[in-house]
Amino acid sequence: MDPIRAGLLCRCPNCGKGALFGGFLKVVDRCEACGFDFTRLNTGDGAAIFIMQIAGGIVVFGALFVMIAYNPPIWLLLLVTLPLVAGLSIGLMRPGKGVMIALQMRNGVGRG
Repeated sequence: MDPIRAGLLCRCPNCGKGALFGGFLKVVDRCEACGFDFTRLNTGDGAAIFIMQIAGGIVVFGALFVMIAYNPPIWLLLLVTLPLVAGLSIGLMRPGKGVMIALQMRNGVGRG
């Protein structure tokens, strides 16, 4: 399996079978299927930065279009956009972090 696809599916980028996360964003220490050691890899806040920019861009430009085209009241716009940006951010965070880990593995970061 392609490492990037495995990262998107929150699977081990090395074998594509084991789970990558033990909690919501807690990366397991070792893959249960192939034994790959994830303790040397660290994504930090990289995934969060990209996800905030993607989700924020989608919601802001969508809200701008709706404001220009339909001119709804601000309270209605906030009622729709705030949960939308929160849902997009939370929903994209695990796959985003999985891709960041897969990219680190593909580029050889953390090899002893």
